[in-house]
Amino acid sequence: MKKIIIPVDFSQHSEYALETAAALAKKHNSELIIMHMLELSESIFSASSSERNEETAFMLMVTNKKFESFLDKPYLEGISITPMIKHHKVLKEVDEVASELKADLIVMGSRGHNDYDGVLLGSNTEKVVRYSKTPLLVVKSKPKTIDFEHIVIATDFSAESASALNKAMELLGSLGKKVTLLHINLPNAHFQSTNEIEEKMSKFSTLAKHKDWKDHVVLISDYNVEEAILGYADKHKVDAIGMITQGRKGISHLFGGSISEDLVNHSKIPVFTFKK
Repeated sequence: MKKIIIPVDFSQHSEYALETAAALAKKHNSELIIMHMLELSESIFSASSSERNEETAFMLMVTNKKFESFLDKPYLEGISITPMIKHHKVLKEVDEVASELKADLIVMGSRGHNDYDGVLLGSNTEKVVRYSKTPLLVVKSKPKTIDFEHIVIATDFSAESASALNKAMELLGSLGKKVTLLHINLPNAHFQSTNEIEEKMSKFSTLAKHKDWKDHVVLISDYNVEEAILGYADKHKVDAIGMITQGRKGISHLFGGSISEDLVNHSKIPVFTFKK
């Protein structure tokens, strides 16, 4: 793992992400690219060129001072760090920068939200989950350890998810001592018989890079994917969860939602996402 990107807004949750990324960087000798999205006021776009330059220069000065304070942490000593300021708050830029720099991982902090928040509220982290082609790690609290004893990856064993699952197995296998592949059998239209599941797994085996993956599979039944994953994680003392996401956007996302985004919001433990 050579490069890790951390988008920050200088909040406490950003610091949780920074400390997590720092621990990973020390273990894997990685460079940290710490990225802040500069929020320019709406009025600046109708201002004259000199006014725009003035406000931008002022905000850059303020942001640089915040960076000095934010990066003055003992746990960052000895780590290669590159601060980066982007002028607009366009969150898909996080993934564009990650792709351009060939980053291996994005680490973000998140407060999450509860079931009473509106459907249009969303969060910055949700948007990065939606756009990012680079693996993403979302944390909610100060890291206790990055030596994950047990990581679970939820999968449907579809051919479309094979590439992302291979990437997930490779990355999470290097971070955790035990990786479990969790397949959830749902009722009604989504229900599959044992034979159907075994047939799907057999087809998937031709696409899997890790030949011993079958030894790590756990099949469970439940009414809801998110509750099944969180319930299994709690019961088996899982340290992190991995999700394969479709990254749905626009009208399909509004009506269909996203299990990965819901899980990111409601999980208390770290969540990794990998886009199909």
